[in-house]
Amino acid sequence: MFSKQAKSGPKASSRAETAASLPSGNPADAARRPTPKAASLLSADLTIEGCIEGEGELQLDGILRGDVRVARLSVGETGHVEGCVQADLVEVRGRIVGSIIAKQVRLYGTAYVDGDITHEQLSMESGAFFQGRSLKFQRPPSPIQPTPEPEVLAIAAASVEA
Repeated sequence: MFSKQAKSGPKASSRAETAASLPSGNPADAARRPTPKAASLLSADLTIEGCIEGEGELQLDGILRGDVRVARLSVGETGHVEGCVQADLVEVRGRIVGSIIAKQVRLYGTAYVDGDITHEQLSMESGAFFQGRSLKFQRPPSPIQPTPEPEVLAIAAASVEA
């Protein structure tokens, strides 16, 4: 009696897309999706004495007196590290007094680093302070396979046939 026909406009299609993107409730689907890892945050009002070690990302805005070993470290403008830093990626906007060992190191304009940096890639913005040595990773050379010369191969083949 009072039926209304569905419109096939943009609202109808967006509802269908939203319903399709919702989790189905199947535990197997949830296991396949990677869970996003949030960065750990040490805020500006914290002072920590000791070492920090983990496999995730760390945003440091406070003071840390000790070594850091994480996958990714971001030192904010108010952040301060006194110790050795090891990570895949290090971004510095604050202070690090100690050595840095990382694949990629980025020193922004407000960065202050007093110590050696061992890296594969190093980038510095104008205004960044860096006092120490910049050491490029020395990857072990791949073993060189000696290739036999064509003349030697021909002589060896001729001697085998004879």
